[in-house]
Amino acid sequence: MLSRYDVPMKGAEVAIIGRGVTVGRPLGLLMTRKGIDSTVTLLHSASRNLEEAVKRADIVIGALGVAHFVQPEWIKPGAAVLDVGITRVEGAEGKATLVGDIDPRVAEIAGWLSPNPGGVGPMTRAMLVKNVVDATSK
Repeated sequence: MLSRYDVPMKGAEVAIIGRGVTVGRPLGLLMTRKGIDSTVTLLHSASRNLEEAVKRADIVIGALGVAHFVQPEWIKPGAAVLDVGITRVEGAEGKATLVGDIDPRVAEIAGWLSPNPGGVGPMTRAMLVKNVVDATSK
């Protein structure tokens, strides 16, 4: 998604909040690959100086699974923010909704923010279908 929206990654400071084996760790490796050459800080909910690490980042990726964990005051103005986390929360009328790791107010500060829900999830499913089609045509 970052490439698709021309978010500059080469040499960027990246804060990934979430150290899971499904998203956080693999994304950290991907962002440091030759050609992308980002500097990655892999964080978790108990990281010391979490806010400061996020404030330095040109790209912030929330992959923690905690509703609205990342706050607007943590974001550098103009930063690209990718919301991968998803959490089910109960609404006022008892109706469950899905929300991401990024507080929606971050949109006022970020230069780019992926929607959640409706951002990374559909992209993931599309890439899985593409991979299946590619695998069957070999």
